[in-house]
Amino acid sequence: MQAPLFSEGWHAVNNMLPNSRNLTKIYDRLYGFYGPQHWWPGDTRFEIMVGAILTQNTAWSNVEKAIRNLKEKGALSSPRKIKDMPKRDLARLIRPSGYYNIKSGRLKNLINFLISRYEGDLNRAAKRAGDCLREELLGVNGVGKETCDSILLYAFKRPFFVVDAYTKRIFSRHGFVKEADAYDRVQEIFMNNLPRDHELYNEYHALIVRLGKELCRKRNPKCGVCPLNGIQRKIRTF
Repeated sequence: MQAPLFSEGWHAVNNMLPNSRNLTKIYDRLYGFYGPQHWWPGDTRFEIMVGAILTQNTAWSNVEKAIRNLKEKGALSSPRKIKDMPKRDLARLIRPSGYYNIKSGRLKNLINFLISRYEGDLNRAAKRAGDCLREELLGVNGVGKETCDSILLYAFKRPFFVVDAYTKRIFSRHGFVKEADAYDRVQEIFMNNLPRDHELYNEYHALIVRLGKELCRKRNPKCGVCPLNGIQRKIRTF
């Protein structure tokens, strides 16, 4: 996927918005440094949704093992495949992702919702207005805001910016937020100051994750080689 890089005209029109220029500059720096990330790694909309649950509190490499197990059993061909699977069997297949008993229950909850509300037809769900679908997903036990917005952005291509621990860590270190800020507060900064574009949000979040994993680490960050050196918000509170 080729991200929509911003033009000088966009900068000129929007530079009166708080932080829009800096958010744009950060994106441009990250994109120039890393290039396109081609997220989310998943073959189908349903696989992406399952991955969003499995990636909670674990590394993606562990999720890949669990996804591979599910694929080998044909469990990702439709939501009903997992619905009909005994929970203990599902837990065994997703064991590499960690917290497998909890996550098997969360997957069952999500799939029960999809079947009861949309008869398991994700194309029907895709026709639902984004805000309405978000409200419905947040009502599913085990689907929090980060998981919900990951599903909306990557599976349904809806422009909801995903906020995770990497986002808060990176942007708190540059003075834009506090690491303890609420999810909604951080999300609003991006969604109020960037175009509502799912491709942009997709690429931006993927680049943030890449930086957080490789350089802006929780311990021993590699600040000397960070592409965001020199970008610092002078006023630290909103």
